[in-house]
Amino acid sequence: MIEQALVAIEELAFVSALRNSTYMYPLVNAGHIFGVAMLVGGIMPLDLRLLGLWRNYPVMMFVDVLRITSAIGLGVAVVCGALLFATAAADYAESPLFQAKIVLVLLGLSNALMLGRVFKRRDIRSLPMTASMPLPVRSGALVSLVVWVSALILGRLLGYF
Repeated sequence: MIEQALVAIEELAFVSALRNSTYMYPLVNAGHIFGVAMLVGGIMPLDLRLLGLWRNYPVMMFVDVLRITSAIGLGVAVVCGALLFATAAADYAESPLFQAKIVLVLLGLSNALMLGRVFKRRDIRSLPMTASMPLPVRSGALVSLVVWVSALILGRLLGYF
């Protein structure tokens, strides 16, 4: 039943047109890469700052700007990724690499939401600029780095296996 639904998605007219297009598929793929670049490009410096790098810059400067950049990147990556998924939905759904990537994306998103809650509970703005972040913040930042870099690697491997 699920496989039939996935095949039905693949057979949608706009999905077939996307899959067979000389220009649209590469553009959607580029959009996905752009979204991932914004996502990971925002997360990496933010997480590294939370872990203690660049202590001479206020942590909230990183949080305020890079959280928005990462969220926009995630949105673009998800929309474009869903379109790419639709072109070979049955194959992707069966792929252990794809399944693991989706689990990691969900874990990364959950971790980001939990970090947001920690930021609300703890007054991070009042910490001295050079102070170490609280352990839950540093732990979340480390989990974030590992999860998003792993999802990025799995996503790239999907193109080859």
